[in-house]
Amino acid sequence: MAVRGIQRFPQNQYVDAVRWLPIESALERLAVVALFDLDSDASSIQIHSLNLNQSSLEPYSSWASPSRISSLKASHFLNKPLIVASTSGGSLHLLFSDSSDASFQSQVSLPEGSLHSVPASSVDLLDGGVQCVTAGEDGKLNLVAISDSNLNYRRLFDSAGLVSYTAVRWASPSEFATAGYGFTLHWWDHRKPGGPVSHFKANWDKKFTSGIVHSIDIHPSRKHTCLAGGSLGTVFAWDLRWQQQPIILSGAGAGSGNNAIQSISESEVWEVQYDRCIKSNTSSTRILPSMICSEDGILGVIEQGEEPIELLAEPCAINSFDIDQHNPTDVICSLEWEAVAILTRQ
Repeated sequence: MAVRGIQRFPQNQYVDAVRWLPIESALERLAVVALFDLDSDASSIQIHSLNLNQSSLEPYSSWASPSRISSLKASHFLNKPLIVASTSGGSLHLLFSDSSDASFQSQVSLPEGSLHSVPASSVDLLDGGVQCVTAGEDGKLNLVAISDSNLNYRRLFDSAGLVSYTAVRWASPSEFATAGYGFTLHWWDHRKPGGPVSHFKANWDKKFTSGIVHSIDIHPSRKHTCLAGGSLGTVFAWDLRWQQQPIILSGAGAGSGNNAIQSISESEVWEVQYDRCIKSNTSSTRILPSMICSEDGILGVIEQGEEPIELLAEPCAINSFDIDQHNPTDVICSLEWEAVAILTRQ
């Protein structure tokens, strides 16, 4: 896989997260950028217009957030672009955009303290935008029903602080996975209250007992497998058919001797996504290719049984990235040194 081009766009603020805005247009590419001003302590979400031919990434519209963005997603709701964001204050915001000019049309919110007493570490939006799930370091999980005028939520679970959640991802309209400390993963069915329906905690080496999963992903065609990335460059998969056997793809614990697996990073893996750009073996036992970004500035592709591919190596952390659903050769990522990078693959 070859990289055709990389363009970097400096920002005057720290970039907390980036996402492609899913608007189907042959003439326009739009990106959602969560920004934080270190001097004024102000946060915002901006929609940017991208023109690769003219090497420009210009802000279209902006929305001021009451506190720093902790998680950002973009999807559709009733054929309108929808942005959902959780904040360090524990609030949740849904921003509806006008598909004709990409401006912010309206918003509905749940105020600080209503869902979480600490930052909502992660939020995920169900395809179609009818509901989202939030997970927090306070051990609370919430299911939020969405309309264009209000939000209704119910508490799914409260660990009373005994468990902290760092990531959440839908698997189906009724099932989702969560991740946390110690490389633990939980599988939930919100039709079955009281706790997770399945719990993954492998017999890790001692150095992994304090590890954290920062990001998880579930492929729509492989809903039985959860992909996870976290501390020490660790990327692994949990297949529900083999409950306690992690499939190590990269990281400090990725085997030794003849079974050694080359690791693409040895630092924190901040985000992991299945890479739909790569066509791979369709065997149901083979983990589909994935893309990761890391604290040591690596954006790369991992495929089970293959040498990892380094797409980008920066002198600073790459904190988040997103693969364009309509043009999976295009990847947007946020750089710790106040910049957005766009990478185009062949």
